[in-house]
Amino acid sequence: MTFLEYAPAPESRSVLTLRDEYGLFIDGDFRPGTGEAFATISPADESHIATVASASPADVDAAVAAARRAYEKTWSKLSGRDRGKYLFRIARLVQERSRELAVAESLDNGKPIKESRDVDVPLVAAWFFYYAGWADKLDHAGLGPNPRALGVAGQVIPWNFPLLMLAWKIAPALAAGNTVVLKPAETTPLTALLFAEILQQAGLPAGVVNIVTGAGATGAALVRHPDVDKVAFTGSTAVGREIAKAVAGTGKKVTLELGGKAANIIFDDAPIDQAVDGIVTGIFFNQGQVCCAGSRLVVQESVHDEVVERLKARLSTLRLGDPLDKNTDIGAINSLEQLKRVRELSRIGEEEGAERWTADCVIPDKGFWFAPTIFTNVQSSHRIARDEIFGPVLSVLTFRTPEEAIAKANNTPYGLSAGIWTEKGSRILAVADRLRAGVVWANTFNRFDPSSPFGGYKESGYGREGGRHGLLAYLEGGAK
Repeated sequence: MTFLEYAPAPESRSVLTLRDEYGLFIDGDFRPGTGEAFATISPADESHIATVASASPADVDAAVAAARRAYEKTWSKLSGRDRGKYLFRIARLVQERSRELAVAESLDNGKPIKESRDVDVPLVAAWFFYYAGWADKLDHAGLGPNPRALGVAGQVIPWNFPLLMLAWKIAPALAAGNTVVLKPAETTPLTALLFAEILQQAGLPAGVVNIVTGAGATGAALVRHPDVDKVAFTGSTAVGREIAKAVAGTGKKVTLELGGKAANIIFDDAPIDQAVDGIVTGIFFNQGQVCCAGSRLVVQESVHDEVVERLKARLSTLRLGDPLDKNTDIGAINSLEQLKRVRELSRIGEEEGAERWTADCVIPDKGFWFAPTIFTNVQSSHRIARDEIFGPVLSVLTFRTPEEAIAKANNTPYGLSAGIWTEKGSRILAVADRLRAGVVWANTFNRFDPSSPFGGYKESGYGREGGRHGLLAYLEGGAK
C-alpha cells in the first residue's frame, strides 16, 4: 500500500446472527413453506447465506386469510393512536438494530455498507416515524369526513432497495388501518425476514403483517388473490403491465412504481464540481440499480467536454469491491441475470456507434461486477438512451438551448424523475414545469424524504408513495 491509499475497513459480520433456514412469516410466526425452498446468496462472492422457504398458492391463501382475520378482529378495532404506538415501536427497533440490518442488506443485495448504513436504514426508520404520526390524524388527511382502511394489502417489492421499499409499502398501509401480505424479491429476502423478527419484538398483533417469500409465481398468486383489496408494486414496467391487466375489473386499488430513464440536465452556468458529484450520485449510487437513476446526462454543448473530463477524473477515484468495506463506493450487481443485461446493453451501445469509457477497476474473481461506464456521442434513438439498463452506465447527450434540453429530457417512454443543474432559480422553475417527470430535483439528485410524494407518469407507473399522497392510496373516503 502506498501513501494515501485506503487500508481495508470491513464491517464485521459478527453483528449479524442468521438462521440456516427461514420459513414464511404468517400469522405472527415462522412456518415451513410448501413450495420448493431456494438459496439466497451474496452477489459479491456468490457464497451461500441461507435457505429460504418458497410460498405456494396454498401458503399465500393462508397468509391472506391471516391478514383478513387480523384486520377484522384486531387491527381495524384499534384506535389510530394505538396503531401509531406500534409504528413508533417498530421505528425504534429498526434504529436499535440498524447496524445488523445494514450488514444484512449489503450482504444480500451487494450495495456498499456506507449506503445501507447511512441512507437505507435511517430512511426506513424515518418512514415508520413519519407514518406513526399520521395514524391518529386520518380525519385530517383530506379524503372526506370519515376515511377508512381498504382491508388487506398485497405488496410486492424489488431487490434494489429491499428494506426501504418494505418501509415505503408497510408503514402507510398500517397507519391507514390495513393489514399486509408482503412478498420480497427472490434474490433479496433476508432483511424482510429480519424485519419479521422486529415485528415479533414489537408485539405487533398476529396476522397484521405477513411475509411470503418466493419467485414470480408467488407474487402473481398474491396479486390475483380474490381477498386482497389493494395491490402495491415496485419493479419493472413489464411486470407492472401484467399486474395492471390482472387487477383490471376486480375493484382492487393499485399503485405501480415502475422503471425510469431519468434526464439529468446540466446548464452551462451550473456549479460544475457540485454537478459532477450530483451526476455520480444520480447514476452510480447503488450501482445504478435505481428506478429514478439519472442515467441520461443531458449537458449543454459549451460545457460538455469539461463536464465529461471532470466526471472521468471523479470516477477514477471510486473504489469498487467488497460491499462490507466502509471504503467501497461501487458494490456488486445484484444477480448474474442483471449483470448479463447490463453487459448486453453496453455491447449494443458500442455497436450503435457510441463511444465507451470505463473506469480502470480491478474486478474481483468471484461475484457479479461491472465497472462504472460512460457513453458519449449518444443519440436519442440509441437503445442505451431509451432502455432502462439498471446498472452503472451513463449515456451522455448534448443540447444547445433550453427548448432542446426539455425536448430531449421528455423524449422517453418513462417519466419517473429528472434533475436540473443551474444557478438561476427562475430557470429551474421554468424547466421543471415542462418536464414530464414525477420528481424533479434541483441542484441535487436521489434525495428522499418520507413527507414528499414519489411516483411517475407514462410507463413509470401511477400513484404516489410517501407523504400524505402515499397515505391516501390506502384509504377510502366518505361515511361508512
